[in-house]
Amino acid sequence: MSQELQKATFAGGCFWCMVKPFDEEPGIHSVISGYTGGTKENPTYQEVCAGNTGHYEAVQITFDPAIYPYERLLDVFWMQIDPTDPGGQFYDRGQSYQTAIFYHNDEQKELAEKSKKKLEESGKFNKPIATKILPAKTFYPAEEYHQYYYKKNPLHYERYNKGSGREAFILKHWGDQLGKK
Repeated sequence: MSQELQKATFAGGCFWCMVKPFDEEPGIHSVISGYTGGTKENPTYQEVCAGNTGHYEAVQITFDPAIYPYERLLDVFWMQIDPTDPGGQFYDRGQSYQTAIFYHNDEQKELAEKSKKKLEESGKFNKPIATKILPAKTFYPAEEYHQYYYKKNPLHYERYNKGSGREAFILKHWGDQLGKK
């Protein structure tokens, strides 16, 4: 019998690029783009981009841990970002584009810290891991046009993913492990 569904929340720069790697995987029930970590209630995209809300662009994943364990989500997360960049991700700069793992319980916190330490010790990167591990706060879904952007606007999404430098970075650092999620 399956455990109850859980939530995982990850900030990995532009949320458009954080949906596809998790979407349509067995055990993943939804991947919602949104905002979290800040102080403004019900922020808009424009407010978050302006940098005055304290929010991160993030995705909230509803998953069945019996089918897709949290550790696996963490592995996929690390392969989508430059964890050494404290100023944002690729072309996107500023606090709202920084990386973070928002844990929902003590077990997630422990697993996130363990996975971060493992990545730090792996020697894969020659700079310190800058991704923060923070307690989950209220998650505000982004406007509808941002949801599943890679499906709604595939050409623009692909241009952005390539043009931002994200795709090349992922291939350089994780090419040998892609497809093994």
